[in-house]
Amino acid sequence: MAGDMTYREGLTAGVFGAAALLLPFLFHMLQLGHVFMPMYIPLVALAFYVPAPVSATTAFLVPLLSSGLTGMPPTYPPVAPIMAIELALMAWVIGAAWRRWPALPALAILSPVLVAGRVLHVGLVYAASAAMDLPAGFLAGVSVLTGWPGVLLMVVVIPVLLRVRPPGRTPSQAGTARP
Repeated sequence: MAGDMTYREGLTAGVFGAAALLLPFLFHMLQLGHVFMPMYIPLVALAFYVPAPVSATTAFLVPLLSSGLTGMPPTYPPVAPIMAIELALMAWVIGAAWRRWPALPALAILSPVLVAGRVLHVGLVYAASAAMDLPAGFLAGVSVLTGWPGVLLMVVVIPVLLRVRPPGRTPSQAGTARP
């Protein structure tokens, strides 16, 4: 990941990565996995807790690891690679912006990045579908419709997570968070 990653950053990335591997099982048992994007929640939240290179690397690797271990998300059609690219870029931007503008509320960073991530996702779905001679417009349109409940869930859940245990703060400073 990052050459100067601390033990705490590695442990945090591991915990959030494990959550990103396990959470989809709960959602898929309820048939809500594709709609609420459960893998995204811990990986996007991780970007607020560790430096951008650490969160981006974790966000890139987890969908690929999950695909290799469980077949979810699939590699054909290339859902896992698309998610890996999207999540890594979103994690990088969130992590970099959070550290560049520390006075901004988390929601001011999170919301535009989630929208941009969805736009990137739709573009990647369209390009991959066109390259495979699949109905690109239809599949890109479906990905627009199915992703928004997950985006809204992240807009609600991630700021709450940041209030529970703010990044870079000790438990005694937890009430001074800025989400």
